[in-house]
Amino acid sequence: MPAGPPPLAPPLKIVDLAKSVPGGRLLFSNLALDMAPGEIVAIMGESGVGKSTLLNLVAGLDRADAGRIEIDGVDLSSLDDDARTGLRRDRIGFVFQAFHILPHLTLAQNVALPLILARRPEAEALKAAATMLDQVGLGGRGQDFPAQVSGGEMQRIALARALVHRPALVLADEPTGNLDPQTADVILALLCDQLRGSGAAAVIVTHSERAAAAADRVLTLTAHGLVAHGR
Repeated sequence: MPAGPPPLAPPLKIVDLAKSVPGGRLLFSNLALDMAPGEIVAIMGESGVGKSTLLNLVAGLDRADAGRIEIDGVDLSSLDDDARTGLRRDRIGFVFQAFHILPHLTLAQNVALPLILARRPEAEALKAAATMLDQVGLGGRGQDFPAQVSGGEMQRIALARALVHRPALVLADEPTGNLDPQTADVILALLCDQLRGSGAAAVIVTHSERAAAAADRVLTLTAHGLVAHGR
């Protein structure tokens, strides 16, 4: 019988990761994580334990003291700075608590930015942005500017921007931290729907039990790595 297609590489695989802060204090060690394609993992933990640092390591913005991180089958340690930038641009989407929407660009231009940075033709990028805005409930608003939208709408724009280039992995740092509970619930449902529709995996760092409950798996970051939440 002919061989079937090769198995998909994990969108994120972490092996024996360790990281200290300047001065030598160990943040965490022996950290391991193996994610399946399309899986949503929430990471919780006390302030200062290193949740945002972990996201920076996964994004290739910082380097670990030990261990290995693979994104879509690519070992970050094998890449130089330019290649890391390219992988981050092409294979990772980002959602932040503070939105990071550029005020001088239209909503469509903000969403199209990952495609434009990847040197896709502008008309193609803007067409894809318009499609994504429609999917997050902002169809027809592409020519508006960020000053014309609410906080919940800003996060919808951030979701559209994170997914427009069809990344393998989305990293979300407190994505509902600036939203009221009702709006947060709507955004979380939208985020999960969009992730499952696109097939992207996601790591959501959050203090919110409510936000974490939307994930497929909830883990707690400790000095000794990731453990099942509540253990």
